[in-house]
Order: sequence, then structure tokens, then C-alpha cells
Amino acid sequence: MSKEPLLTVKNLRQHFKISRNFTVKAVNGVSFQIYPGETYGLVGESGSGKTTIGRSIIRLYDPTAGEVIFSGHKISGALKKDTRQMLRKDMQMIFQDPMSSLNPRKKIADIIGEGLDIHKLYATPVERNAIISSILQQVGLSPLHATRYPQQFSGGQRQRIGIARALVMNPKLIIADECISALDVSIQAQVVNLMKDIQAKTGCAYLFIAHDLSMVKYISDRIGVLHRGYLVETGTTDEIFTSPLHPYTKSLLSAVPLPNPHLEKKRLLLPYTATEADYEGRAWRQVSATHGVLA
Repeated sequence: MSKEPLLTVKNLRQHFKISRNFTVKAVNGVSFQIYPGETYGLVGESGSGKTTIGRSIIRLYDPTAGEVIFSGHKISGALKKDTRQMLRKDMQMIFQDPMSSLNPRKKIADIIGEGLDIHKLYATPVERNAIISSILQQVGLSPLHATRYPQQFSGGQRQRIGIARALVMNPKLIIADECISALDVSIQAQVVNLMKDIQAKTGCAYLFIAHDLSMVKYISDRIGVLHRGYLVETGTTDEIFTSPLHPYTKSLLSAVPLPNPHLEKKRLLLPYTATEADYEGRAWRQVSATHGVLA
């Protein structure tokens, strides 16, 4: 794994002004790094700010404060034309809802090929079709599906189309925003295995946003635990699951059901009530043995 991070997020804040007297502080000073070829899992309960972080990084939202550095370029603040073009090509997002994120009026070939058209990544229409056919095969779909519409596919197939749309740009980083939560359990396993296979072939990195701890444990190299917009703990997958430090992480892990019904009856749920001390000075951040303390 490269020693230089692909993505560095420093003190990211994302606030939404609702009225003159009320502002929602969705993300409060989050910092982490993602290295080339690794998967960084971001977990937390609904409303903790996971999706907001992903959307702020890829600039669907303009960050309120903080710094985001991607592939050596600062992508927070005002973007130059060449930086914006680099960002749109090298960073892609897989959205949570595989139906609403696909244009129902467009054929699959046009949905997947839109990025190719914008960035002019092919010389002839024949080459364009060949690229699209190759990507469809990579995600387990037939090239014949290119002429169909999204509503003609199942939920798992639509999510594969979303993955193909992200992959066709050959990105360095893919933000997977709850990309398996709307799928059946068996389909979830297929999609996650597909993502791991693609990562092994292409070397891309993932920011894997989810609340399913078992899936995050399976796919992630490192994990960040998010609560109320704060990154309360981060570390390797083994560190988080075997020796959690923050009380919220312990509470979150205690809620994971056990497959053994006899052990499930005896499972102890750990309640958690947040206090200001839990967030002061980031004292609960876990030290990663691989990459050291995250600033």
C-alpha cells in the first residue's frame, strides 16, 4: 500500500442554514485519510452525517469549512477548470437508491457512456460501444442489456449498472453511499464480492458508507465510526471490532445480532448517552498501527 494518501480530509465541516436562527451542523470537524487501493468504511446510525461527508468530498455540496486534498490537488473551496475536470473523472459515486439515480428515459448504454461523452474518452462510436460492453461484462451483465431501460432490470441489476457507470471512468476513488442497503441480503453479498473483485483488478480505492457492520467488516481495511457529525473513533478493522475504545463504538457493536440463538438470548446491549467529554480533544480516536495517529 502506498505511503502517500490518495484522499486527505482535514477538519471537514458541513453546515446547513435552515433559518435565521437555526443551522444544522451535519458534519463537525471530521478528519481521515484513504490510501490507494484500500477500502475505508464509514459507519454510524442514520443521521450521523455519513452521506453528507461523501457528497461534500465529491463536491455535490460545497464544504462549509475544512480542507479536502485528492490525488495531490486541493478540491475544497473554489475549483479551477482543470481541477474540476480531474475530480469528475478520477472520483465517482455509487448512490444508495439504484432506481432514482438512473435516468428512466435513457438507455443503459447512454447512462454508462455519459461520462465517456463528456470527457471525450473514445475516438469512434465503435470504440465507445466496445468500452460499454466490456464494463457490462465486468459487472456481470450482458452487452445486449445496453439497449434496455432501467425499469427493465431488478434492483440488484440496477445497482450493477450504477457500479458500471462509476467504473467506466477508471476512477482512483469510488464513494459507495449505502450502495447495498436497498438490496436483498443474497444480492448484497453478490454486489460486495463484485466490488472486491473489481478493486483487485483495477486497484481503485473505496469510501464505503454503510450502517451494516457485518458488510463493513467484510470489505473494509480501516473503519471510521461517526456519531452526530463527529468521527469518534478510527482504526483498522481488527482494532475496531476486537478492541473498541469509544463508548458509542462499543454500544454500536453490542447491537449486532448473533447467528447463534442461544448466544443471542444472552447478548448484552450497551446503552449509550452522549456527553460533551466524548468529543473534546478527540481523545477517543484510536491509533492505527499501520498509519499512526490521524490529525
